[in-house]
Amino acid sequence: MRHQARNILPMVFAALAIAAPALAGPPLLCHPYQIGGAKSLPWVGEKSWFEGRPDYNVDHLVADTEALLTPSTPVIVRMETLRRAALYASTDQRVATELLRRLVARAQASESAGHPDALAFLDAAYVAEAFHEITWLSNSNEWAGRIAVARAALGNTDGHALMAKSISARPDDPAIQFAAALIAADNNRASYEEHAAKARAGAARDPLLARNIAHVQ
Repeated sequence: MRHQARNILPMVFAALAIAAPALAGPPLLCHPYQIGGAKSLPWVGEKSWFEGRPDYNVDHLVADTEALLTPSTPVIVRMETLRRAALYASTDQRVATELLRRLVARAQASESAGHPDALAFLDAAYVAEAFHEITWLSNSNEWAGRIAVARAALGNTDGHALMAKSISARPDDPAIQFAAALIAADNNRASYEEHAAKARAGAARDPLLARNIAHVQ
């Protein structure tokens, strides 16, 4: 992580030490995923992990994100898109609230129809827990506004419960296990290790997962 975000609260380090993922720092935010030439939200990422395009219009974020999250979009590409989306959204209360609301509604609609969509639940879980991780960051001038936005947008949404539904719908997908490991990393060592082991075991079947498996090693 760059110097702007080094001042993570001590309790965050303690939680991460308990879970012991391979890379330090909020695991859903600080470490971009390698997606090759796959299409995602516009990004820079040269100076810091949260450096988006300064000219990107966040009014388009919800529509742009939903358009990228197609049924054929690989899990790892989804995760990078959602990482970027959460960081962009954290600059605007209305956008952040609408982004999470739309993703949760899409997941719940699939469940109500009798066909729970593992990817839709993953998308909602990732953004919910990314917002949760933003609330961990130091209450500096750089992050105070984003923390308030993320906390208000998150409300009582439970990303862990959403992730459990994703796993239940597609338990044998190693990339979903990878996402589950990172989401569990902040508070559940046993769950983290279980999901990480399943992700590593199946990484050879998923080239994009294989390129990013060091996140859980």
